[in-house]
Amino acid sequence: MIVYGSSLSPYVRKVVAFAAEKNIELELQPTGFPNHSPEYLEASPFRKMPALRDGDYVLSDSSAIVHYLEAKVPEPKLIPGDAKLRGKTIWFDEFADTILVSCGAKIFFNLIVAPRFLKQPGDPEAAKQAELNDLPPILEYLEKTVPTGDGYLVGDGLTLADIAVASPFANFRHTETRVCPDRYPRTVAYVDRILARPSIAPWIEQEAALLAKTAA
Repeated sequence: MIVYGSSLSPYVRKVVAFAAEKNIELELQPTGFPNHSPEYLEASPFRKMPALRDGDYVLSDSSAIVHYLEAKVPEPKLIPGDAKLRGKTIWFDEFADTILVSCGAKIFFNLIVAPRFLKQPGDPEAAKQAELNDLPPILEYLEKTVPTGDGYLVGDGLTLADIAVASPFANFRHTETRVCPDRYPRTVAYVDRILARPSIAPWIEQEAALLAKTAA
């Protein structure tokens, strides 16, 4: 299977981590930006990352892809079958993909993507306002919601919910956006634990190395 995109995207990172947790081998390939490859465009006609190719089957959108992977390789189960647990899992995935990533994108795009990859000025003030105004309500919600100790967001084990919610925090790390451990101790401990999993940590290390090169 091939996934097109960069793990710097929280959506791509979510897919590759989800696949790793299910022991599915994926090959991550670039999209060919700015001149996208025909193979990528076939899989993602609207040029959104990630896109998947599994033989002659193609699919785009991270949530669609993880549901495809879950159906293709049912075990270990990362999307619960129980109605209430599945509902919560889908909610956290949607929360991460929209509310959380939307906040992080304002910061990551203006501080990293625009100046380093697009070679155009970013808007540091927009990034600052997102950190000051958009992020605190999200963190306050998570602080009341995430589990303590070794728990997970849904049920008794790791699910898509944990992967989806933790993934955008890697981008906060890359931009040195501070999440105060004194104010949000549960959130910081939970995110650190999920991002340290072998399915995610190596990707974050590769991303940090790439960003160090672009900074230089």
